Amino acid sequence: MADHRIEPMLAESASPAAPAGAVPIAGPTHEVSRPTRLGLLLEREHVLAGVLLTPTLVILALFIAYPFVLGIWLAVSDKVVGRPGNFIGLDNFRVNLADTIFLRAFQNTFVYTFIATILKLALGMLAALLLNHHFRFKRVVRASMLLPWIVPTVLSTLAWQWMFDATFSVFNWVLLNAGVISTRILWLGDGTMAMGCLILVNVWRGMPFFAITLLAGLQTVNPDLHEAAEIDGANAWQRFWRVTFPLLKPIMLVVVLFSMIATFADFQLIYVLTRGGPYSSTHVFGTYAYEIAMRAAKLGQGASISLSLFPFLLLVIMFQLWYIRRHD
Repeated sequence: MADHRIEPMLAESASPAAPAGAVPIAGPTHEVSRPTRLGLLLEREHVLAGVLLTPTLVILALFIAYPFVLGIWLAVSDKVVGRPGNFIGLDNFRVNLADTIFLRAFQNTFVYTFIATILKLALGMLAALLLNHHFRFKRVVRASMLLPWIVPTVLSTLAWQWMFDATFSVFNWVLLNAGVISTRILWLGDGTMAMGCLILVNVWRGMPFFAITLLAGLQTVNPDLHEAAEIDGANAWQRFWRVTFPLLKPIMLVVVLFSMIATFADFQLIYVLTRGGPYSSTHVFGTYAYEIAMRAAKLGQGASISLSLFPFLLLVIMFQLWYIRRHD
């Protein structure tokens, strides 16, 4: 038996060695896939982040950076429609400073923005406080608050234009039948009254944005803080001023910042309602720049009027961001 067990082992040891030039026959192997160069690059986080951000950067470059740079070039050139412009430096800005309508538009822009923003903030806060309470049909009322903000600006402004019409004005009809006035009021026929109408429509349109945003902030305030303040003897005003207002301040600053930027650059509402009239008394930067660039075909001067708004917006943004970061 021992001989039969040893024979296979001897046979294996005595098997002839493979010739030196022979190619060994490979047995079954598992091929390991080697990562491609693209895969290795994508495994690095900064490279992957760059790849994902590339479409966004392209869109920003095409639709924000390029128009902004082109606007700067137009503002320092004498470009008009149908003729290439030449570099003239700051001549367009000097012309603007000597233009009485531009100075009036400058004043109107700040008055319109400041008063409208203050009213939207005050009324939006009041509406948010009211909507924060529990009452029947609360969800319906909250949803209806957004209607002025989501309706297209041109459509809603046309409705307001009809209500301010000298002949068919709803306000005149109500006041006449109530005996408050004896003659019709030309709501858009006087510069001061027309500016008041513009502010009213802007407040009506922008207040829901303040209300809904501040309402969301109110719902993050811990009710225990109000209960503790009430136990300490604080009344409703003190609870709002000492508890609610400080917690809402960061949200308020962000909302005010967005509203000021949008109101500074407002165009549709003013152009549809008054077109800058009567007698150019309600022009703001946006409408006056459109009149000069599109109606008078002076693209360079129109661009300089629009660019005049940029330093003030930049200062407002820098101040509010500094204020927010300081309190954080």
